[in-house]
Amino acid sequence: MPTEPPPTPWVLPDPTLADDDLDDLVAIGADLEPGTLLAAYRAGLFPMPGGRPGDPTYWFCPVDRGVLPLDGLRVSRSLRRSAREFEVRVDTAFDEVVASCADPRRPQGWIDRDIRRAYDRLHELGWAHSVEAWRDGRLVGGLYGVAIGGLFAGESMFHHERDASKVALIALVELLRDEHAGRRLLDVQWQTPHLASLGVVEVPRSSYLAALPGALELPLPGVFGGE
Repeated sequence: MPTEPPPTPWVLPDPTLADDDLDDLVAIGADLEPGTLLAAYRAGLFPMPGGRPGDPTYWFCPVDRGVLPLDGLRVSRSLRRSAREFEVRVDTAFDEVVASCADPRRPQGWIDRDIRRAYDRLHELGWAHSVEAWRDGRLVGGLYGVAIGGLFAGESMFHHERDASKVALIALVELLRDEHAGRRLLDVQWQTPHLASLGVVEVPRSSYLAALPGALELPLPGVFGGE
């Protein structure tokens, strides 16, 4: 089971009070300690670095939240064939997955040193996890995120070979499909055209926040340390 860290000393905003017609950004400041991060996810928030080095952390709760329904994943025939060529592992190369997601050569990269350290600490405590795609003994794709009860909050994904990140996502969905699948939340933050092609939909902020407490009450999947 994950280890609960000391609670955050910060008072985080209640995103249910945010104006749904305004920005996705709901707060600035606080820290990236494990207790703060977990409190934020439990409240429907997630962090991103400020615009420049030294800026305070930005906290988002999107007006339109990207969510992948576990029964809505779209897998083409060619992708199913491709998936057979990869080996999937969980939590065997967390640091390498985050490092690949944080590669500064990636367009629109946002993961800085502070974010990497913060999620490494969450991983050490049993809250952050990686799902990895391997081929011929090499890590070629994967994703990482935070698992709290029935919430999996996806943070980032990468691939070095075609379809590798998609294979990791397929594997994640399979890991979350159990008797509680209808109430689990697979949060991907924002919908993109790429994610939409895989079945990611947008839900209003209010709907996401209404579903979140029920998801958090669910047991953690065994692969992520649940009983």
